[in-house]
Amino acid sequence: MTGHETAREVYRQALPVILVSLIAGLFAGTILGSESMRDGIESVPGILLLLPAFLATRGGVYGSLGARLSTGLHQGLIEPRFELDRHLTNAIVASFINGMAVSVFIAVITYFTLFLFGGGGNLVELVGIMVIAGFLSAVLMLSVLITVIFLGFRRGLNPDNVIGPVVTTLGDVFGILFLLVGIYVVGVIV
Repeated sequence: MTGHETAREVYRQALPVILVSLIAGLFAGTILGSESMRDGIESVPGILLLLPAFLATRGGVYGSLGARLSTGLHQGLIEPRFELDRHLTNAIVASFINGMAVSVFIAVITYFTLFLFGGGGNLVELVGIMVIAGFLSAVLMLSVLITVIFLGFRRGLNPDNVIGPVVTTLGDVFGILFLLVGIYVVGVIV
């Protein structure tokens, strides 16, 4: 393949996913601007502070999983089957643990930032919200990410061309949605 043909193939594979990501990003903005989200933000000091970090880490943690899976598929270390082998299991477990740990870390850092600047906040509430949002986003992102990578690879798509927009979109849309779920679940408990 010439360089021109390679670029055309990358665009052919990535453009539909990017367009879907654009539409889903607008949906995420709609959730963020909803009255329910505004009420949740007002009821829990620190939510706006932790929101950008939470969304960014979804992409970081699960984007690196996507890269590991893509590399494993290209090298033949992982087969595009929905059967757990050592490589796939290790990658999934590591991503889940990283996603949960970073969610709790964000809550703790947010609490101490609020404390230092006199903004109030409740550590148990913030950690509870982030554990719920982190867990739900981990389950969804792991499931969808593995499905998209494996099915795409089987159909001749290069996972490297599509996984970035998929991870970003899932992280934004469902990160915001699950943060809202966490706010309401913890609000009922606390």
